[in-house]
Amino acid sequence: MRQLKHLHTRAALAVLSGLLLSLLLSAASAADEALSYSFARIDPPRNVPDFSLPDMDGELHALQDYRGRVVLINFWATWCPPCRREMPALEQLHSKLAGEAFAVLAVNQWEDADHVFAYMGDLNVIPSFPILFDPESRVSAEFGVKGLPTSFLLDKQGRVVYRAVGGRAFDHPEVEQTIRGLLAAD
Repeated sequence: MRQLKHLHTRAALAVLSGLLLSLLLSAASAADEALSYSFARIDPPRNVPDFSLPDMDGELHALQDYRGRVVLINFWATWCPPCRREMPALEQLHSKLAGEAFAVLAVNQWEDADHVFAYMGDLNVIPSFPILFDPESRVSAEFGVKGLPTSFLLDKQGRVVYRAVGGRAFDHPEVEQTIRGLLAAD
């Protein structure tokens, strides 16, 4: 009887191990899926509220200071896997369009500067664009953010013209083409 109970326990452990392995493999597969590169057009373009948020050094960044530029606002958090995956591509896009009338603002949700600073230290390339803090998620609520990551492309007049919900491959040529179209517009 004791040997039979031992066999049942081993069988149950084997089944649980198999289920756990299956879950881990499907999670890894989902993490390896390609990020989208499309944005949904907002027609007509929508005005957004101005905001001022501090960066990692405590310096305030006001959205109105970026008028005359195409602005990519990315709402994100360190605990969000797609947010973490898109950060290097966001930096690559920012670097590629350096010197043009383009800006990236990454708005962190609910986390403090020390936590985000530690996360930045784990990245291969530290972002050179402003990392802003929205600890009460006030600005994301004003933008209607329902999930992370969510990104908005603003035209030179400061109006939302594109939105993307979910992780994006910001280094994809179509993303650059969309931004260049906004840069060329009056």
